[in-house]
Amino acid sequence: MIYTVTFNPSLDYYVKVNNLKSGIVNRTSTEYITVGGKGLNVSLALKEMGTESFAYGFVAGFTGKAIDEKVTSMGLKHDFIEVGGQSRINVKIKSITETDINGIGADITLFDVQKLTEKLQSTLKEGDWLIICGSVPAPLGDDTYENLLKSIKNIKNVNVVVDACGKLLTNTLKYRPFLIKPNIFELSEIFGLKTLPDPKQIAACARTLQKEGARNVIVSMGSDGAIMVSETDQSMYVRAARGQLVNSVGAGDSMIAGFVHEYLASGNYFSALNYATAAGSACAFTQHLATREQIEYIESLML
Repeated sequence: MIYTVTFNPSLDYYVKVNNLKSGIVNRTSTEYITVGGKGLNVSLALKEMGTESFAYGFVAGFTGKAIDEKVTSMGLKHDFIEVGGQSRINVKIKSITETDINGIGADITLFDVQKLTEKLQSTLKEGDWLIICGSVPAPLGDDTYENLLKSIKNIKNVNVVVDACGKLLTNTLKYRPFLIKPNIFELSEIFGLKTLPDPKQIAACARTLQKEGARNVIVSMGSDGAIMVSETDQSMYVRAARGQLVNSVGAGDSMIAGFVHEYLASGNYFSALNYATAAGSACAFTQHLATREQIEYIESLML
């Protein structure tokens, strides 16, 4: 079974403003609301691809109730833990450029995290997948994911995927996650690079993360594609499909879903990276998460 964890799910409010101007009243030309949060996006993308998953997360207040209702209506299996405060609302403004305003999130305590830990300890079995993605609310520290993996270390052969920033990601490497997926900006931050690295530098940084514990590393580069170093000592590059950027939100999450989906089907790293890149591109070319048909069409253009 595949389990996803989202500490900071959201309601994402998308608005299009034809020419956003500061200091005046702007009016939207279109708007819609959907659920967000990286782990939830992974589960929803997996569902569209035909792969079952189960979503864990934290929700709070009336926004949390709305998230739960929307996820239920989408037919996604889930178990959300109710906590204090309010689940966040993220505002995604589409104008001449993209502007995101992300909320703070719910009030999650260490007691709440312990509830999640106990759920994972009772449900995870050998061979399962655990995908942990995104940020954690401010009261929690950079050791949150690290402690979560420490609590399940006695469950053998759980394939862990981590997609997070900074120490929240690097602190998990000692537990040998199956896959990590920093983007090129997050990679630069981890290594303190002042300019974006070239492909050789990216591969070298990825190998360093392997030496620190990651089994496989994918570095996503947006429209420039993705580079992967695998535990089979291979370095791979896949060029992204060309198209018009509509919405970048969820593209990285779709990449993770695409990789896991295809790897489970084929056991082939390059095929999985290719499908992952197609999934990320297809998401970027659509209003939200792409359909399976859209992903397969984009993949056909990359062959």
